[in-house]
Amino acid sequence: MLIGVVGWVVLGLITGLIVSKFVNLRGDDPRIGIVAGGAGALVGGILYSVISGTEVTAFNVMTLLVAAIGAVVALCGWHGWRKYNTI
Repeated sequence: MLIGVVGWVVLGLITGLIVSKFVNLRGDDPRIGIVAGGAGALVGGILYSVISGTEVTAFNVMTLLVAAIGAVVALCGWHGWRKYNTI
């Protein structure tokens, strides 16, 4: 179980790093995007496991895919919110 959760977080961190390279950060620290990707992947993986009723295993392609989608959604949400709410 722990390996699956760690896999989600690592995949989210990698996704956050990649997306932070492509998105205009408007002065933000790229680490914020990386952390948002990790958090989004964790939430996406957990939601998929709860909704589908599958157990968290060491390697499940569908949970990894949904975790990556969760990371992208979290990053798009963060950058969209940041675009309209500048400090």
